[in-house]
Amino acid sequence: MGAPAECVNDDVHPGGPDRSKSFLRWEPGSGSGYGGAMSGDNSEHQKSGSAGGSTGESGGETNRGSSGAAAETSKGSPGGLLVSTHDLCWLHDPGPGHPERADRLTAVRHGLQSSELSEAVEWVEAPAAGRDLIERVHPAALVDRLQRLSDAGGGAIDPDTTVSADSAAAAARAAGAGLDLIERLDRGEAAVGWSVVRPPGHHATAKTQMGFCLYNNVAVTARALADRGERVVIVDIDAHHGNGTQDIFYDDPDVLFVSFHQYPWYPYSGRPDECGSGEGLGTTVNVALPAGATGEVFLRALDTVVKPVVERFAPTWLLVSAGFDGHRSDPLTDLGLTSGDYADLVAAILPMAPPGKRIMFLEGGYDLKALSDCAGAVAAVVLDAGFRPEPASSGGPGEEYVELARQIHVEGGARGTYPELPRT
Repeated sequence: MGAPAECVNDDVHPGGPDRSKSFLRWEPGSGSGYGGAMSGDNSEHQKSGSAGGSTGESGGETNRGSSGAAAETSKGSPGGLLVSTHDLCWLHDPGPGHPERADRLTAVRHGLQSSELSEAVEWVEAPAAGRDLIERVHPAALVDRLQRLSDAGGGAIDPDTTVSADSAAAAARAAGAGLDLIERLDRGEAAVGWSVVRPPGHHATAKTQMGFCLYNNVAVTARALADRGERVVIVDIDAHHGNGTQDIFYDDPDVLFVSFHQYPWYPYSGRPDECGSGEGLGTTVNVALPAGATGEVFLRALDTVVKPVVERFAPTWLLVSAGFDGHRSDPLTDLGLTSGDYADLVAAILPMAPPGKRIMFLEGGYDLKALSDCAGAVAAVVLDAGFRPEPASSGGPGEEYVELARQIHVEGGARGTYPELPRT
């Protein structure tokens, strides 16, 4: 362990973008594209081989930690699960071979069909978010720039983030899905809402579009809830740190942001000692985990680090940035999760807020077969069904990272000591 240290709380939010880094492991123009909609063949996008430790699978199909949460979620709720999307989200086109492609939405739909849950899921059309609600999170100049770029037929924002003629309209629907789900859940239409849209959002900071993200969809929803007096917890289980969400709420005492992510990895933020500033000190919790971390390690972090902080915060609403790129088959990351792990994580996270006050947001996930399996497994948890295409994983590295986060956020009250983790 290193010397004692306080959380990072200077004026420059640590979640800010590093434009010298790239999200992708592919070179634009190389012709190395992804296969068909459900091929799952990403052989041209090999992993870096940096995963440390071994990854084990638990024997059998035990749905660890899921039974109570799943049953509570679906009982007494018409439709059980509301899924919001829009056709324009299929039309956003970041270019040939780009991993954030429309087939991802098709994969989610396929996963719900494969799990035989189609009749229990109600699909609704996402409306466009009002500009005034987007501008509670993003400045008018950012909104105007996106519209001009789309009106001109599209273009590149950065090496990873490209828009097309339909992107501004798609982004407005992506931002509006969560807002509409708030209203629907308030009316008692379901226990859980799921915004299955693209472009994704959690890398978009208040002033910068990056990492495939144009508007921060989960932040737009969280801002609307907080502005009406709710206490909101956002749990981000995407393999990449949700730097944009952290940036937006870093000094906000009414929004608790929790991120599980591979570290160090794009966007090279999310150290465990980044835990808020000013009135928001202690309302950012980064569970940074090494390559190869498995579901067993994630669940231990949830039990020993996150749950005590959430109980202390006492949220009234839960938002989940549900990225599935931590799956061990994903071409852009090196974590060791399975679809069974994602089912267990969501089952353990859902009870953080009452039924009818829970919304999930699709973020990453770039292996189509893995994305489909994860979507089906997570929907099955929400609906208390038995679909589970893979068992949970166990073993692997990361125990010292979990202990670090526990010392900072539980024992130290957002202060503590930390080992010499890599800095970038």
